[in-house]
Amino acid sequence: MKNYYWVLMLLWLPLGLTAQQQIPLDETRYLDSLQTVLWSKRPDSIKADARFALVEYWKLRDTAKSRINLVAGKKLAQKYPYYRAIIPFYEGQYYFSSNPAKASGAFKKAIQELSAFHDKRAYAKLASAWYNYALMNKDEKGYDFITGITIGKAIPYAEKAGNPVMKGHFYTQLATILMNNAQFGKASDYNQKAVDLLEKTAPASSTLLFAYLSGVSIYCYTAQGEKALILLQKAKKLLIPYPDSMNNTLYYYNETLYYTTINALEKALKSANLGIALADKFHQHQIRQQLVFRKYNIYSQQKDFNNARNILMDIVKDQTLMRNSLDKAMIYGELAKTNEHLKDYQSAYRWLNLQRNITDSINSSESKMKINELETKYRSAQSRQKIAALQAQNRQAALNTKNERLYTGILGIGCLLLFAVLGFAILNARNKRKLAEQKEINYQQQLGEMEQKQQLKVAKAMLDGEELERERIARDLHDGLGGMLAGVKINLSSWAEDQSDIWEDQSFRRTVGQLDAAVSELRRIARNMVPDTLLKFGLETALKDLCEFYMRDGLEISCESFGIRKDIPLTVQLNVYRIIQELISNSIRHSAAAHILMQCSQNGSSIFITFEDDGSGFDPDAVRNKKGMGLDNLNNRIAYLKGDMEILSAPGEGTTINIELSTTTDG
Repeated sequence: MKNYYWVLMLLWLPLGLTAQQQIPLDETRYLDSLQTVLWSKRPDSIKADARFALVEYWKLRDTAKSRINLVAGKKLAQKYPYYRAIIPFYEGQYYFSSNPAKASGAFKKAIQELSAFHDKRAYAKLASAWYNYALMNKDEKGYDFITGITIGKAIPYAEKAGNPVMKGHFYTQLATILMNNAQFGKASDYNQKAVDLLEKTAPASSTLLFAYLSGVSIYCYTAQGEKALILLQKAKKLLIPYPDSMNNTLYYYNETLYYTTINALEKALKSANLGIALADKFHQHQIRQQLVFRKYNIYSQQKDFNNARNILMDIVKDQTLMRNSLDKAMIYGELAKTNEHLKDYQSAYRWLNLQRNITDSINSSESKMKINELETKYRSAQSRQKIAALQAQNRQAALNTKNERLYTGILGIGCLLLFAVLGFAILNARNKRKLAEQKEINYQQQLGEMEQKQQLKVAKAMLDGEELERERIARDLHDGLGGMLAGVKINLSSWAEDQSDIWEDQSFRRTVGQLDAAVSELRRIARNMVPDTLLKFGLETALKDLCEFYMRDGLEISCESFGIRKDIPLTVQLNVYRIIQELISNSIRHSAAAHILMQCSQNGSSIFITFEDDGSGFDPDAVRNKKGMGLDNLNNRIAYLKGDMEILSAPGEGTTINIELSTTTDG
């Protein structure tokens, strides 16, 4: 199911992230109003506004008309300082889809020139200029850059402009960015802010339509079909009066997504075809190709692999959806699987090799691992030097103590001659001895503290090394051995096609079955070594997935989580995941439990884990001093997170384990 939703999310970005102005729902009325302004005897400044609006309207549909209006608008703007300042903004709009580099430079120039004006209309243009500048630099600077610009520039300028519609639009865009990074909870919150704001201030706007459709996508990706349907119906109600609006294409895209999510595949196929027809009519090539990919997804689920392969080949030929390396690798992988289903093993093997080549180029992270190893060794060396220095000081203190005792003995002999000197000498020696012993105690305490810190650092290095090694081995198993086994299977199946009676051979069929089982076991091992769900969707989702993974007949595992935040450091999330994984594994191996309850909650910087089973139980004192890799790893991870563990158990009475951990570590 996880991979299915990842395919659903493919290439959403070009549909979700848009420039500030959406195409109005009533396009005919909008164009007529602009033409009326141009034919009237209104001031040149108002006519310049109309021309610039037409630049933006035509930029994605007819670049020739967009350019004509840009040239005319620049002429009308010359007499007005503000309108001269916004010329670069509309030059950026003209180059928006054809030349991102020129568009970026134009938007940057617009930001510089508009900074001289301090009124609401200038603030609104600055908000749009900043956001469009971020969009033009997405491929180079990534989502973080767009997010920072949206929160730090676009939304504040929209607020200064007193423009709630623009503010709602940027909330929708922020939700789309978060959705593309699998932060669905935050994405839903921001999108709901947009919907609440726009339903009050712009209830019949295309901006509200985009907010509804963005919410449909978020709910589809989180399998909340009922909530998605509510927003889809609201979007349809907005579009009913405008059947010729090009916004209908995006509606059909989301309707296809919804029907695919609820497995109504025939309805999804019908919606996709309607959307493709509109995209052809309005020359919307990008969204057309994404609707085509949705058709592949539908055919694949229907097991109509001939049509599925034809669609994928058309996508490869078109190249629109092949610009991103990850997307290209995914499409090649889908072609390999589809050809395998069609028993075209030679083609499947070729596409599998192409996917593997791209994956290998993406997964080169060895240098980062070596840097981490060197840093760990360097820190360990520093700690050893400090310990050696303290040990030298301790030896000196011990030597001083011995010397003081000898000195005391000499004074004792002298005291036989001078009683007064004896008393003084004894008192002096006693004081010095106490001082030396206190120094020795202090040094021992410091040494113990340093050794404890060193043990924590070594434990951290071991845990970090263990996770890195898990990741490396899992990647090698999946990409290396997994790819080789898949290739062997394809070659074996291809050879078998030429042997008419080979499939009747029980030994051959058993061998193929064993190969399939080996591939499945390899994938299970790789998945267990690297919690892929944790990296993509966070701790809460990963824990639910972990509990579902271990459930089987005769074993029920309840997983409850409360208040777990998304911003917990990844190392902390990973260690919490491993602790709970070890607890479940121990219970399954040793307790013969039928019911397991796992609760994980967060309160501020503390994480609380409660683990209960109804198994055979044990004597906690008997295992407390036992040594074993699983128990040592558990104790090391708890110590690394500065935590405490309480074990309540007795033979025949089940087990309860309470653990408290901190989300802050000492690096």
